[in-house]
Amino acid sequence: MFYHLVLPLQEHISWLNIFRYITLRGAGALATSLCISLLLGPYIIRRLNKWGLTQFIRDDGPKRHLMKEGTPTAGGLMIVLAVIISTLLWGNLGNAFVWITLFALVAYGALGFWDDMLKTTSKSSKGLSGRAKIIWQILIALLIGVAMLKLSDDPSVASLQIPLIKYFVPNLGYWYLPVVALVLVATTNAVNLTDGLDGLAIGVSSMTILSLAALTYVAGHKIIADYLHTIFIKQSGEVSVVCLSLFGAGLGFLWWNTFPARIFMGDTGSMALGGVIGTVALVCKQELLLPVLGGVFVIEAVSVIVQVVGFKTTGKRPLLMAPFHHHLELMGWHEASVVSRMLIISFIFSLLAIVIVKIK
Repeated sequence: MFYHLVLPLQEHISWLNIFRYITLRGAGALATSLCISLLLGPYIIRRLNKWGLTQFIRDDGPKRHLMKEGTPTAGGLMIVLAVIISTLLWGNLGNAFVWITLFALVAYGALGFWDDMLKTTSKSSKGLSGRAKIIWQILIALLIGVAMLKLSDDPSVASLQIPLIKYFVPNLGYWYLPVVALVLVATTNAVNLTDGLDGLAIGVSSMTILSLAALTYVAGHKIIADYLHTIFIKQSGEVSVVCLSLFGAGLGFLWWNTFPARIFMGDTGSMALGGVIGTVALVCKQELLLPVLGGVFVIEAVSVIVQVVGFKTTGKRPLLMAPFHHHLELMGWHEASVVSRMLIISFIFSLLAIVIVKIK
């Protein structure tokens, strides 16, 4: 909104030209979403309590988690609202990629909220079935993929950038849609599996989205993109404003979600975060780098696969409990220690991803 209000005045007031800069508007979006999350926190907590959206804790998990029962969940609403308001204020609303990213945030957030509602309104309900979740995730992903192909005038949007490979960049055309579906379904579920400890999912997601903000800025800047031998995607740099908005909202949510949490993000938040992370990776053509960038998410998802496959094939569970963060808890690690060390690992993965981009 500021961008469009100020743009006609730039010819008469020269200093207003600073609103053209993505970096300035990104900083404004970060600060705005951070303030909104901090201020909305107490209100959202009260409303979720009033609506009965509180966490039910399974008795087959770590016993210390039983004390968390009754904590408000679906707190991802706070993140979604903060990002939408902040992006509408600071973003270029004529940019198709901005709307596609916001659609991913809202669509996956709504799917998660539906799941949270089912799980909290009936204690016997486990929410949406796994099959139903996957079907809806794929449908949303295909809509996002079609929108990317149709709304962008850049043919490179369907290209696949292979890490460490300079000159082989296949353009998949409509065969890019299965890639979109795979990336988004995998990311939303991986983030969802990571959301099991106070501050873990939002901390790792914030680290990942901050790195993606930088990579998206690079993808939308032709000179830097050419220097780093990455695909240049016209107008993709504007999505970094959305990324920084999400980073600010994540920091604000972490204020209320840090141990001991006063609110959980629920599937509302984890699916929304996963949807945006996957979509931004697709926009900046780093979908194949995402497993490195989101290495903690990969560890958590793989731990669940290993646990299930191991039990079905040998009758024994390789881990004390899956996902991996619960295994560490049952080994005697304190929850805060697990989260802190996972954040350090996430930082290392982010650095590794940036190095991979640079050395190509």
